[in-house]
Amino acid sequence: MTTLGGKAKQRRTDATSAPVAALTTGAAAASASAGTVNGAGAGPALARTEIVDRAVRQRFEDALDAALKNKTAQADASETLLAGALRALGGVSRELRAVIAEATATMQKRGTRERPLYAAGLRTLAESGDKQATPLLKIALAADDGGGLLAASAASFSREPSLAPLLGKLAAHRQSHVAFGAETARVARGDSNGAHLASLAPRIKESHRISLCAELIVPLARGGSLPVAIAPALSVLRGAERHLGRWLPMAEIAARAGDGSPLLEAETRSTAGPESARAAWSLVAWSLREISAPAAVAIPLPATRPTGELVARLSDRPSADRDMTFLFRLARARVPAARAMLESLAKTPLDSEAPVRAAMYLARDHGREDLRRALEEVASGDVFPALRGLACAALWDAGERERARAIAEELSTSEIIGNVAWSARVRAAAKSPRAISGELASETWVRWIQRGWLD
Repeated sequence: MTTLGGKAKQRRTDATSAPVAALTTGAAAASASAGTVNGAGAGPALARTEIVDRAVRQRFEDALDAALKNKTAQADASETLLAGALRALGGVSRELRAVIAEATATMQKRGTRERPLYAAGLRTLAESGDKQATPLLKIALAADDGGGLLAASAASFSREPSLAPLLGKLAAHRQSHVAFGAETARVARGDSNGAHLASLAPRIKESHRISLCAELIVPLARGGSLPVAIAPALSVLRGAERHLGRWLPMAEIAARAGDGSPLLEAETRSTAGPESARAAWSLVAWSLREISAPAAVAIPLPATRPTGELVARLSDRPSADRDMTFLFRLARARVPAARAMLESLAKTPLDSEAPVRAAMYLARDHGREDLRRALEEVASGDVFPALRGLACAALWDAGERERARAIAEELSTSEIIGNVAWSARVRAAAKSPRAISGELASETWVRWIQRGWLD
């Protein structure tokens, strides 16, 4: 039987994929801390050479082949983490995207599009500007349900003209959330003036608004500026949204598009709203000011001291996930008020993702040399094997680059696929410092590799 890797190698000479990498440059990282809900860059950086080495690519090809031997729609946690790692590395490896395209086409033919690997593949190809995404998107969008919100989200990042008729047809779909997803893609692509999108927004039910946020809004919030035509529809959704963590990415997209109303609302609620909510709204206002202000204008850092409950309220994820995204956003901006919570997290041993990340910021920005050593112990030891790759990237971010590079070489053969992905990131940064600057343990890569969140 011909493997996916073998098929891909036969076709690589004909590949026309755009060599776009989702690694954050220094300029994009600055924009990220100012303008996204999850700390990812405002846009991908160009990678003109293959920066993921052959041995690592082969490891992922083999893992993908093994996963696809299961021909059902069922997936376990290991597949989700594999999908997340492919989501990360696929954006920086043209060679790996050829294999991802083969696998995604296979799952599409089998009708197993509910698998995490399918979602990761379609999103990665589209967001990387890879032309191999176009035939897959056409098939997905031609389905009765338009391929779900996943296909609409992926199509939002494609500028392929031939998708326009399919999206236009779906924008008239009988199900309002399907129509809304397609019309959002049309606005993002510049194919619509947003009037129809605004008319659809009041018809979105709460359950659909939650899925819209997770599958459509959050990926768009991670990207660059969208046309201001999207703002009226987002205003309607925000007006019905009771969860501040979902309100925030909608507001950030609108603010980046040039709409000043989200910032005005946040500033008003931070001073005149219910006392119990003012602290959260003050942090939201700071976030939106970072987006709205010109690059040369310094934005005062917030004095609000974050707590676990407050940070959870500002996450787009369910409360059960205990997501610390906003805390690390504050840490990235070097907000002094965040230090107390970082200290409370970074108590040794560093036994989970949040303490490892907190230790990095404290070691790098607050002189905690003991935590620098603690990061090295996690990265080089066997006590917390699933954290070694993340700790290695954090060690690099903390300034220990030679040591991180040495550990990354060892992790390239790890049995844990996430460690291999982090290792590739560190080694690529060492090899191509101009292409890969900023934090290696960025929010987006943590979400994909460490948590298996495929937005």
